[in-house]
Amino acid sequence: MFDKLEAAEIRYNQLSEWLCNPDVLADANKLRAYSKEQAELQATVDAYRSYKDAEDGLRQAREMLQEKLDDEMKELVKSEIEDLEERIETLSTELQVLLLPKDPNDDKNVFLEVRAAAGGEEAALFAGTLLRMYSRFAERQGWKIEVIDASYTDIGGMKDVTLSIQGRGAYSKLKFESGTHRVQRVPVTESGGRIHTSTATVAVLPEVEDVQVEINEKDIRIDTFCSTGPGGQSVNTTQSAVRITHMPTGIVVSCQDEKSQLKNRDKAMRVLRARLYEKYESEQQQALAADRKSQVGTGDRSERIRTYNFPQSRITDHRIGLTTHRIDAVLDGELDELVQGLIIADRARMLQEAQ
Repeated sequence: MFDKLEAAEIRYNQLSEWLCNPDVLADANKLRAYSKEQAELQATVDAYRSYKDAEDGLRQAREMLQEKLDDEMKELVKSEIEDLEERIETLSTELQVLLLPKDPNDDKNVFLEVRAAAGGEEAALFAGTLLRMYSRFAERQGWKIEVIDASYTDIGGMKDVTLSIQGRGAYSKLKFESGTHRVQRVPVTESGGRIHTSTATVAVLPEVEDVQVEINEKDIRIDTFCSTGPGGQSVNTTQSAVRITHMPTGIVVSCQDEKSQLKNRDKAMRVLRARLYEKYESEQQQALAADRKSQVGTGDRSERIRTYNFPQSRITDHRIGLTTHRIDAVLDGELDELVQGLIIADRARMLQEAQ
C-alpha cells in the first residue's frame, strides 16, 4: 500500500511543478489534463500526508514517555498517544478506500430511464414521482437535466422517460439506482381506500464517447415521425421526432424533445451508444463473474431494490437493509442518505475482496 501512496505523492508534486510552468499554462490541453489528474490525487495525497504526520507525532510522543515526567504530564502524553493511534487507524482505513480501483465511468454524465411496470395507471403515476425525485436531486447537485424522450398517460403519469443528466460525478452517485422500485400506497384512482403495490424500473447508463462503442451505419434503421406530448396531442406537424433501431441487438431509441430532426437524431445516437455499452459491459461481467453477485445489487431492472411505503412514511433499500422514515424529503430529492449508504456498502465489499 505504501509504495502506491509514495508514488501518488511523487506524481502529485511533479504535477504541481508542471502547473507552474509557463509552457504548460499556455497549453490549454495540458493544463486541463494535469489539473484533472492532480485533483484526482488530492484526497489520497492529503490523507497520506496526514497519516505520516500522525505517525511522526506518535513516535515523538512515545519517545517523550521514556523521559522523566511528572504524573500529570505522563497522563497527557498517554492520552495523546491514544488519540494518535486512533487517528492512524482511521486514516489507514481511509487510505485503503482511496486506493481502491476507481470506476472509470464515475465522473461521466448519465442517461437515466424510468419506466412504469406492474400496476397500470398507478405505476405510471409512480414513475412520474420517481422522475421528479431524480430531477430534484440533480438540481440540488447543480447538474443540468435534459428530457430526451417521454411518453405520458392521460391523467399525467409517465409510461417511460429518458433523461440526460450532465454533471461531475453524476454516474458515481446515481449508478446504484438501477433496478425495480416498488411503491405501496392508496392510488388517486382508488375509491375504496385500499393500498396497492405497483412498480417502476430505473436504468442508469453512463454516457460514452464515440470511440468506446462503434456503430455501423448499415446496422441501424432510422424512422421519423411527428412529436407528441402529454395526452397524445400533436406538438408539431413536422417529421422531427426520430426513432433509431439497432438491428443486431433489437435496441430501439426514440427522441422527440427537439424541434430539429438533426438534434433529435444526435441525442438518440448518444442514448443508443450508452445502451450498447451497457449491454456489452453486462455480458462481459457475466462471463467473468457468473457466480458472483455484488452486495449492492446487479443493477438489473428485474431486481427489486427499494420499497416506498406511504402509509408508514418509510423507504427501505433492500440491498443494504437501510430504512428511513423521511419519505417526503427523499421524494423531494434528498437522496444523500441512501446514496452514501450504497457507496459505503460497495466500498466495504471491495475492501473485503481486496484482502
